[in-house]
This record gives sequence, C-alpha cells and structure tokens, in this order.
Amino acid sequence: MQRTLLLAFICFGCLGFTGSLLAQESVPMPKPDQEAVRAAEAWLALVDAGKYAESWKAAASYLKSVVKEKKWLATMAPVRNPLGNVISRKLKSSEFTRELPGAPDGQYFVIQFTTQFANKTSAIETVTPVKDKDGQWRVSGYLIK
Repeated sequence: MQRTLLLAFICFGCLGFTGSLLAQESVPMPKPDQEAVRAAEAWLALVDAGKYAESWKAAASYLKSVVKEKKWLATMAPVRNPLGNVISRKLKSSEFTRELPGAPDGQYFVIQFTTQFANKTSAIETVTPVKDKDGQWRVSGYLIK
C-alpha cells in the first residue's frame, strides 16, 4: 500500500492529481480516442515487461521534466514487481479533459483499466496520455489502486 501511494505521489503528485476528477470540469467524449488508448496500452506493455527505462523514455515530455529517470526507475520496480504478471486488463473508462490540477492545459485522456495481476486480483490502473508537443499521445501519469 505504501509503495502504491509513493508511485501515485511521484507520477501524479507533481500534477496535483488527487485520484478523482469529479471536482473539476471536464469534457466527456462519446467514445475513447483510439490513438490515446493505443498509446496507453503500448506504454503499459513496456511496464508489464519490466522495461521501466523504456517506459520513462516513451513518456510525455512533461512527466520526464518533473520525474527524473533515476527516480522513476527507483520507484517502478518496487511497486510493480510484487504485483506479478498481468492476468487480464480491460478498459473501464476514458474521459477527455483539457485541464488537470497542477498541470499545464492540454489535451488529456484519463483512462482507467480494470486489471488483474497474479498477486492482486482486483486493481484499477489510471493512465493519463497527453497530446505531446509533437502531436503524439504519450503517458503523462500512472496510478495503481
């Protein structure tokens, strides 16, 4: 639990993300943006494979500016490794927003997956891709609950 909270602080604490978007205004989308979902899934595949350095390199420029690679690597292994392999992951929700607390305005999707790991039967993974400066969707935050 402590490690999960540490990861949440590192990945979203810099953004001021509290785990809930209910208090902020957002623009609901009729269906998930497939490019953003694909970017989130491709990034999760790196994390699932234990390729934490590659996941940092593939992350959004904003995440890389607030969480240095060394800190990312020091945090990811102790948080993800104890969960074990992914057994299943299903898209739960996707919500578009232009604002996240503490983050610059932009185009974000807050995507949640219901995930079953070998050592944790029920988890919610929140992945937040942002349309990066080059127009590509890249992950700007990650949280496991």
